[in-house]
Amino acid sequence: MLHRATDTKSRLGALLLVLLLALAASTAALAAPVDVNSADAATLAAGMKGVGLAKAEAIVAYRDSNGPFKTLDELTQVKGIGAKTVERNRANLVVGSP
Repeated sequence: MLHRATDTKSRLGALLLVLLLALAASTAALAAPVDVNSADAATLAAGMKGVGLAKAEAIVAYRDSNGPFKTLDELTQVKGIGAKTVERNRANLVVGSP
């Protein structure tokens, strides 16, 4: 009986490890950098903290009107996007070639 309980605990431990590894892998995939020069509004909204769809649409509209962003700091030229928002998201954003 003791052997069966130990075996069950081992299986549960292995299952927990697999689930944690799967969660870590999916979190890493979700945290892929967002290219501010190619992302659509939905991608920007999903990938940026503190940015909803309306602000993301404003980023896309600014980019369409003014050309691609040269730096992340240029995002502060978009109405509703301040320096704090840029700093909060800097690690998850990239300025790619158009």
